[in-house]
Amino acid sequence: MMEMDVSNKRLTVLSICFLLAALVIAVKLFVLQILQGDYYSTLALSTHEIYKKIHPIRGEIFFRSAKDNTESGAAVNAKQYTIFAVPTEIKKDEVQKFAESLSAILLLNEENKKILIEKLSKVNDPYEPLAKKVDDLQMEQIKNLKLAGIYFNDEDRRFYPESSLAANILGFYGFDNEGNARGSYGLEGYLNQVLSGKSGLMLGEKGAKGGWITLAGRTTMEAENGANIVLTIDRALEYQACERLRQGFEEYKALSASLIMMDVQSGAILAMCSFPTFDPNNYSKVDSVSSYNNTAIFTPYEPGSVFKPITMSIGLDLDLITPNTTFTDPCVKKINGYEIKNANDTCYGVSSMTSVLENSINTGAMWVEEKIGADRFKNYIKKFGFGEKTGIELSTETAGDIRSLDKNGEIWGAVASFGQGIMVTPLQLTVAYAALANGGNLLRPYVVAEKRYANGKVEKMETLVNERVLSTRASKLVTGMLVSVIENGHSKEAKSANYYLAGKTGTAQIAGKGGYLEHVTNHTFAGYGPASSPKIALVVKFEQPERDWADSTAGPVFRDVMKFALEYLGVPKER
Repeated sequence: MMEMDVSNKRLTVLSICFLLAALVIAVKLFVLQILQGDYYSTLALSTHEIYKKIHPIRGEIFFRSAKDNTESGAAVNAKQYTIFAVPTEIKKDEVQKFAESLSAILLLNEENKKILIEKLSKVNDPYEPLAKKVDDLQMEQIKNLKLAGIYFNDEDRRFYPESSLAANILGFYGFDNEGNARGSYGLEGYLNQVLSGKSGLMLGEKGAKGGWITLAGRTTMEAENGANIVLTIDRALEYQACERLRQGFEEYKALSASLIMMDVQSGAILAMCSFPTFDPNNYSKVDSVSSYNNTAIFTPYEPGSVFKPITMSIGLDLDLITPNTTFTDPCVKKINGYEIKNANDTCYGVSSMTSVLENSINTGAMWVEEKIGADRFKNYIKKFGFGEKTGIELSTETAGDIRSLDKNGEIWGAVASFGQGIMVTPLQLTVAYAALANGGNLLRPYVVAEKRYANGKVEKMETLVNERVLSTRASKLVTGMLVSVIENGHSKEAKSANYYLAGKTGTAQIAGKGGYLEHVTNHTFAGYGPASSPKIALVVKFEQPERDWADSTAGPVFRDVMKFALEYLGVPKER
């Protein structure tokens, strides 16, 4: 009887326990399904409904030959590999042999070889990375060894076959401060969205082990690969021009150097150089981030006497002067309390307008500007594109600064006439000189010849005349004057043995606190050729070289680069 009472009590206690457990489960379900239902629905969605990005292939960038339209890679996609081991699959007696074989292919020293042996010896380790950025040849050599437990992962990387050549045009593809891969500077930055394409999406369900549930269905939106870009940059011209500029940059110990070569009939940029530069394959290895900036479009400066032909062309266009018009040099010109003199305080007496350019007479340029008038002068300068970005498809272009021409006082137009008090970029100067060369048409400069989209669409850049700034007559007259500058004036170092070239030097003082600095200058040579039928405009600029005058720095570089370019392009010799 007592045994039955004990059993009944146990049964009662057990029933109560089951009842309490059921009650706890019911309460928990109520909390999960009712009170916290939205939260766990979202959690289930993120666990089982997987949104997987389908990464598009980044568009590539190509040089194009100006001679035969052949193309070569400037920024391309290449495979690189990570080698990893699964030590649990490697037999202990094979570790040394594996390490010897891998070290020979990966060119490891004894210290790194010991580290490799340690990694391969971790018998309970399911994953151990061995080497990154392994190239195709090394990968194939290792694969042919058929080593058990040695595997590969591949990934795309951006590769620049020409290293630093055109680096400031291209920019680089890397990681931003938040760890996101994107293009920066140059074309990679400016056209990042075009080059990146559009990412796709994959929506589906995964099971508990992470695999796709086949019967659950899957929705896919395909990625759209980035567009390929074809440049107007000719690799041969780029290499020769930039190499010659580099030599000058180092020889003259300049702070920076830039060069632009432009087709005067189309606006296509054939070469563009900037120093200091960098290797986009190793973009982090720079002394300063300023190396990323393209000084040809980024760094405005007071151009100095290379601006005088612009002033002279305006006077010619308005029929206020001819190349033979004379003026009498006052030696010193006083305006608004300032005294303006010529370089080295030289006084030239009676001089023609051609002589004003040949001898780079400041007071002569001022005399022409005074005839033009402040308002007309300012309007022409704006028509030439100064003070505005050209719109070239490159990151970090600046607009320069001509706001001094809006100020009251005759002094601002007077000093601007010979390139002081206004800021321009080498690109703006190149575009202006191209207008002097081609009959007066201000062209839009461009560096992208074609955009080839993944869907087959091809977008070709066409020559665009922004504005007609000069008459054909004024263009021809100023060209003749600039030929005389090289043949007879201060720019004889730029003289070519085979061609008649048109051009002008500029040795510009640099403004500092309280006035212009002594013996600290920027040097520029701007010009075009051949004079009889201009093909290319060229601007060479050095920042603060350790030489006194531009005719001994920028002039010779201009001459050498023009010689190669004209001969390379098959332009017949004129003499």
